[in-house]
Amino acid sequence: MLAYLIRRLGQSVLVMSVMATIVFFGLYMVGNPVDLLINPEDDLAAQEAAIARLGLDQPILVQFWHFLQGVVQGDLGTSFVHNQPALELILSRLPATLELAAFAMLLAVIIGIPLGMFAGLYPKSPVSKGIMAGSILGFSTPNFWQGLMLIMLFAVFWRVLPAGGRGETAELFGIPFSFLTLDGLQHLFLPALNIAIYKISLVIRLSQAGTAEVSLQDYVKYARARGLSTRRIVGTHILKNILIPIVTVLGLELGSVLAFAVVTETVFSWPGMGKLLIDSIGLLDRPVVVAYLMLTVFLFVVINLVVDLVYSLLDPRIRTKGKNA
Repeated sequence: MLAYLIRRLGQSVLVMSVMATIVFFGLYMVGNPVDLLINPEDDLAAQEAAIARLGLDQPILVQFWHFLQGVVQGDLGTSFVHNQPALELILSRLPATLELAAFAMLLAVIIGIPLGMFAGLYPKSPVSKGIMAGSILGFSTPNFWQGLMLIMLFAVFWRVLPAGGRGETAELFGIPFSFLTLDGLQHLFLPALNIAIYKISLVIRLSQAGTAEVSLQDYVKYARARGLSTRRIVGTHILKNILIPIVTVLGLELGSVLAFAVVTETVFSWPGMGKLLIDSIGLLDRPVVVAYLMLTVFLFVVINLVVDLVYSLLDPRIRTKGKNA
């Protein structure tokens, strides 16, 4: 197990290094932030001083070397617009995005797994056919359109939930969260549901396919022959065996939610990392964009590692293979 962890950490460092190179040169070759950040009416000396202050007067390779030195020290640069460390700026928005992603994944699990298992256990039921048709609809409709429809229904027509913003927050361990207050929870529900619709559809499909397959296994047939209740068969024999592929996909999907919740945060004016990214791209705030992408890669690496560890808890055979390796 230790050798496996060391190998995975080495792979993670390699991935981070390659991504740092691609991200830096990919962004620093596009556009010129000087055109947006410096007043063209300033005299030449003022413009040159501003360019030097931003470090844009140096050759690209020198800028890259300084960037790598900063990465090693945990410094991903200073925002051109906000004039504060880019990583600090992003981390200040991270709790809002984490809260949104966690609530969305929770909705996907508590809604998707029961519906998918029901569809797998009773495939010929009209309700099951409706569930599977609904999952296709969740896959097919664009995320931004779903968000606009949710706002129109819940905020404009029915007026039961707010259309945007984060609402009132309460601090937990010094970090503000929306789910701790009723107003914040009302603001959280719609954007989380907007993200969760696709995830619910995905979990339904995985759960239905896994349930249908596991139900045909000999140990399930034997459990039924012994007269075990349907609840025990589903909870003990079926649910545990379909969780591994679901955990795999949800782990990767959690990373995608954290990285690409841009559309939802923009539609619902949710003050998370995604909205900050859109604003920074519009202003060519390169350090913030680079820091965001580097943090995203880091989160993907960590999530994949955690998913592999959860594997070993769900399936003892994986732990045995790790020890043998």
